[in-house]
Amino acid sequence: MEVITELTKETKADEVQNFNEYKEVEKALQIYIDSAKTGDGKLSRKAFYAHAHVVGSVNGEVYNVTADQFEGIVSEGGPSNNVKHHIAWIDISGPAAAAKVEFYDWGGFRFTDFFVLYKENGKWKISGKVYNSHSRN
Repeated sequence: MEVITELTKETKADEVQNFNEYKEVEKALQIYIDSAKTGDGKLSRKAFYAHAHVVGSVNGEVYNVTADQFEGIVSEGGPSNNVKHHIAWIDISGPAAAAKVEFYDWGGFRFTDFFVLYKENGKWKISGKVYNSHSRN
């Protein structure tokens, strides 16, 4: 038991690094969050890798789109000035991360978004997203 305990202890430097990584993931998510408020599809697109995919449903219609296609959907939806959000959790393992973000009143909908992110060349970006539109699904 002592060996395992010793291996799991973080140094102060590790704690600072881990905290900073969470802040960097939050920054990557904030680009996406800002696109929800502004309806700026180009901003949304910046949050994703070129290969990224978005899957979910609204009003029972399944969307399985590329990040490029999602850019158009965000732009078409326009601004949602009253949208509220909450980052429920972020989990990081090395250069890989997952996050859950709750949105309320994005275009009149409540969404739960699950993101997978990857850190490449020192920058976090969204690799994929799946979501649920709750009562209007």
